[in-house]
Amino acid sequence: MTWLRDALNDVADDAPQVDLTERTIRTRERRRRRATPLVAAAAVVAAALAVTAAVRLLPAEPEAATGPKAVSDLPARGVEPLSHAYMTFCRPQSGEAPAGCVGGGWRVVTRDGRTYRVTQALRGTHSGLVDSPLAISRDGRKIAYYDIGARTFAVGDLASGSVLTAPTKVPEPWLGSIAHLLLSDDGRFLAFTKSPALKDPAMLFDMREHMVRPLPNGWNPIGLSPDGDTITMAEYAPKTRLRTITRLWQTYTAGNAKTVDVTGHYLAGGLGPDGKTVVAVESVKVPGTGCVRSGEDLVQLDRETGKVVRRVPVRVLSMTGNFVYLRSWTGPQEVTALTQPFACKKSGDFDPAPTLDPPYAPFTAYAVNVKTGQARKLATYTAQDFFALVLPGTPGTL
Repeated sequence: MTWLRDALNDVADDAPQVDLTERTIRTRERRRRRATPLVAAAAVVAAALAVTAAVRLLPAEPEAATGPKAVSDLPARGVEPLSHAYMTFCRPQSGEAPAGCVGGGWRVVTRDGRTYRVTQALRGTHSGLVDSPLAISRDGRKIAYYDIGARTFAVGDLASGSVLTAPTKVPEPWLGSIAHLLLSDDGRFLAFTKSPALKDPAMLFDMREHMVRPLPNGWNPIGLSPDGDTITMAEYAPKTRLRTITRLWQTYTAGNAKTVDVTGHYLAGGLGPDGKTVVAVESVKVPGTGCVRSGEDLVQLDRETGKVVRRVPVRVLSMTGNFVYLRSWTGPQEVTALTQPFACKKSGDFDPAPTLDPPYAPFTAYAVNVKTGQARKLATYTAQDFFALVLPGTPGTL
């Protein structure tokens, strides 16, 4: 029995299906439709090694009104801070792909709307046998990606053009089925983990001092201290757990680790600016269906005990009318909530294979005050897939 089937059996009753399980199912189904029988068989066997999602993300304004956006290769230096990143597809259901489109290639978009291809980053594959994560620093001035030339991770400063390369090689198969990157604000530290928890190591890199420390696989990194010595991680299947690892650079192991179980199923956002606050959204079953929706409140979790500290009703943003996924913080009291209108789909009712045009659905970002629950709209995007949308300060590939 494959890892995928085992995981589905384990989480069928309790795990939050909107996270690892749903993403794995949907991505697997999309790629099965596109693959040849031989590749499809290989993908089943390799499910424990790779399944990734790709995304086409553009501002929601109609292109007819603004005209097609020019795309060029990322300059060596002098690039303005980024607003987001997305991955392209070059397989339209009809017609020809636009000239210059690179299938599976990463693109980054600056705050003033300029779009660039990241040609040095590993391209995602339609077969899903290798993931290609990318992360953006909180200030939008640095990116982390898998460098195809160096065969390991790199962190690039967009303004100066300087590039720091990880101190050890990372073979492409080590990227796992779902890879996660978390970049520190100053670009010095880079956390890399992947799912499922295979034997190939996950790692924390000190890009400046050329040091590396092991991390556990199967966890999502959601917070990293400025000195890189403490990392906070979350796990969602078969149940929600939080883990804090300290003294990473004082020992030759992963340091001291404390893991706590969370009662209920929650999807956590990035760790708060205070280095302690964990906010999350509850995953709630819809009675009489196999669907899971977001809970009504913003929930604060105790990182030390896993208990719910408080629940804050959210205003302006309909939590139950949307799938809500928390990302990075926009300030000391506001967290970014990325939303998609809720639709209860039957088991096996998967999205169609990705195409270039038109995009499928809107995704709207809100800033939500964790104290008052007041939400304010930030931006609306259109995307073909939710999970690979990369925003500044957010772990790449959630």
